[in-house]
Amino acid sequence: MVSNVLVHGATGKMGMEVIKALCNDPTMLPVGGISRNSELTVIDLPNGSAMPHTTDVEEAIQKAKQSGNHPKVLVDFTNANAAMISIRKAAPHGIDLVVGSTGFTTEHHNEIDQIAKEYSIGVVLASNFALGAIVLTHLARLAGQYFSYADIIEMHHEAKVDSPSGTAITLASALESNRSSPFTRPLPEREPVPETRGGDINNISVHSIRMPGKLAHHQIILGIQGQTLSLSHDTLSRECYMPGVIQAINYVQLNKHVTIGLEPIIGLE
Repeated sequence: MVSNVLVHGATGKMGMEVIKALCNDPTMLPVGGISRNSELTVIDLPNGSAMPHTTDVEEAIQKAKQSGNHPKVLVDFTNANAAMISIRKAAPHGIDLVVGSTGFTTEHHNEIDQIAKEYSIGVVLASNFALGAIVLTHLARLAGQYFSYADIIEMHHEAKVDSPSGTAITLASALESNRSSPFTRPLPEREPVPETRGGDINNISVHSIRMPGKLAHHQIILGIQGQTLSLSHDTLSRECYMPGVIQAINYVQLNKHVTIGLEPIIGLE
């Protein structure tokens, strides 16, 4: 059975990679793209065909329906505010959502929970779809409880809009999830250059690097008397995210609730 999929953020780097992955999977069919590009009316697909493009989620849904391809899932790689528009407009049509956007607030999460229950839809919210990053998060939950000090270093390309990355924030949460006390975060007596200890997430120092040549790198450094432990993951191409996206599309249609992260989907809970 084929899953008809809309893509929000269709002209972005992740959106284009999602569309290519959908076209390469015989169980998936891209049926519409949404982005801020108001001059674009269609998106050419790798197989030589084309699908409608619009700037409005509701219009994209209606166009897909009119063509006989009722959307089953909407994949969103935009930002928190744009993704909330996707969720609010797609839910009344019974469309499930796979969201890779980050920056959601507690209020956003509460609203998403209410919407999912009201319309009996599935929603996957994941800050990262790379298998290695998911395993890194799982290891952070296991290791965080045994160490006293923790730093996170994340490196991304110069055009990344947020700092720190959503994955870094997820890793910080994972590190402290099984702890009974906060990490120790030593501060210098003198700091000639302010904030060189990095950002502070619940006593975990987070350091963000932005420059050309980097796609995505995340490293956790844990310390305790006489030893350190380093865990890291590198994303070498955006192709690595696509198996996770496809798995999430299949999963969300069978699980009508909000799922945070890919851990439940791949059996790491």
